[in-house]
Parts: sequence; structure tokens; C-alpha cells
Amino acid sequence: MDSTPDIPRTGMSREARQWLASNPPTVRRVVTVQNAAEIRAEIAAGYAAAIAAVRLELQPRETEVEVGGVPCLEVVSGSSRASGDTAVMYCFGGGYTAGSPEEDLVISAVIAAATGARIVAPRYPLAPEHRFPAAPDSALAVYRELLTTHGPKGLAVAGESAGGNLALVSLLRARDEGLAMPSALALLSPWGDATYSGDSQVADRDPTLVMATDRLEPAAADYYGEASPTDPLVSPIFGDFAGFPPTFITSGTRDLLLSDSVRLATAMRADDVEVDLRVWEGMWHVFEFYRELPEARASMQQVASFLSDHF
Repeated sequence: MDSTPDIPRTGMSREARQWLASNPPTVRRVVTVQNAAEIRAEIAAGYAAAIAAVRLELQPRETEVEVGGVPCLEVVSGSSRASGDTAVMYCFGGGYTAGSPEEDLVISAVIAAATGARIVAPRYPLAPEHRFPAAPDSALAVYRELLTTHGPKGLAVAGESAGGNLALVSLLRARDEGLAMPSALALLSPWGDATYSGDSQVADRDPTLVMATDRLEPAAADYYGEASPTDPLVSPIFGDFAGFPPTFITSGTRDLLLSDSVRLATAMRADDVEVDLRVWEGMWHVFEFYRELPEARASMQQVASFLSDHF
């Protein structure tokens, strides 16, 4: 197994090599109005075991709350580390067409346990039923209220994949409206470029995010409508990041969106933003979901430490 030509023999754990050998790339279906419920249910079922495992391991306290008029899942540590002084607005991923706060408990519950912060994950509306800018409108409403209740020093923002896009767009809008920036921003394999022009857009390298550009573009158009793919509120990689908080970005050498992370880090640094980009050898899109991997646990520890250090 370890001698498979496409799997590195060094630089990554044996567990990760085993995972790659057992999980060949699978093409995802594009979500439509007709199949949305079916695909979302399939994705949620696929994460059920991981969700159950993290609930057993960390025993997070989950509460339905409303923040800024938006339904959210609040996640706090089940241990004595929980504190109401700090909060993280956490944006789940799923290409704006699938996903939920529960499916991202594998990440948000870990952050809650490691930092003691209150995690607030907006249940933002999904496409294609709810098109742009429905999701960022919801996230910005949540951010405004959390900023009021926790202040900028007690608030951080995080997100993975499309949730990373949503986190960036929310802060671009918040900054342009004159709102204070949070203490820190953490992005896991963020989606930054809806033009799909990055060098890492290579088929069959990422086992978890296999979707050809000719299928991604219609999916994005279904959400963004007439908005230009180069609009910074669609593709934040083209944005002006002046005034943004210290930012932590994770990706992997197999991540279909690795180029988004690299180019985003370069653009942010050009605007004098403090950026820490961590690219993991052999890892794929949001590999942190797989806590059976040493790399996933190590990366999440780094993310949590970064957030704690900046509160």
C-alpha cells in the first residue's frame, strides 16, 4: 500500500497514507433545487460517525440560539474551560449548497474545547433556494451582534472551505461599513476564487473535492447569479484586506483549493496583514475533518492555539 506511486512514502503519517489508499477520488454531484434534499442528507449521513465520535470524545454542549435575528448553533466546551468572555463566529462549509453547523462539529467542538470560547455557527440559508447575498447577509448580522456582546478583542472568526469564503466576505463588508475587526481570523482550505484559475485545480489529486471546473462554474453561477466572479464579495482573493486581523490559513499539497490559500496569503500580506500559512504535506481539502489522522489533530491544535493567543 505504501508503495503506491501517487502516495508519498515520507512526510505524512502512516494513517494518512492508509486513508488515501482506501479513499479514491469521488466526483460530487452538483446540487440543484430538485436534488438538494437528497444530496444534503447523503452528505450528513457520511459525517454521522465522525460527529458521534467527537461528541463522545469532547462532550460539547450544543444549544440553539438566535443571534442578530439569525438561527445559530452555539457550541461550548463540556469541560470547565468554557467561558462566556470570548466567542468565535464559525462558518461551516459545503459550497453554499450543503452543510450545517452539526456537520462541522468535528472542527467547532475542538476549537471550543481547546480555547474555552463560545462558538456561534450561523445557520445561513443555502443555495440554490437562497441565492447571493443571503448567506453573507445572515453572517454579517451575527457578526454585528457578537461584536456588541463580546467586543473586538473577545471575538474571532473562523470558517472552512465555503465557510472560509463567507468569513472573508463578512469581514470585507464589516470593515467597509466601519465595524471593528475581530481579534483573529482562521481559515481552513478557504474558497477564495470563483474564477477557478489557480494552479492547484487538478483533477483526481484531492480525494474529497473532485469536481471539474466545467461543473463548478454552473454551480457557482446558480448561487451568485449575475454577480461577477471577480467581485471581491464573490471571490475575496481580489479584495483589499487593509485593516484585517492576524490570519491563520491551513491547506494541504493535495487540496484542490491550495492555490486559493497561497494566493490569498500573498494578497493579504501585500496589504500588511499578518498571515500564517500552513501547508501540510500530502493533505487534502479540510483534512482536519478526519481526527483519526495525526495531522488533523496537530493542525487543529495549531488553529486553536492561534485563536487563543489573539484573544
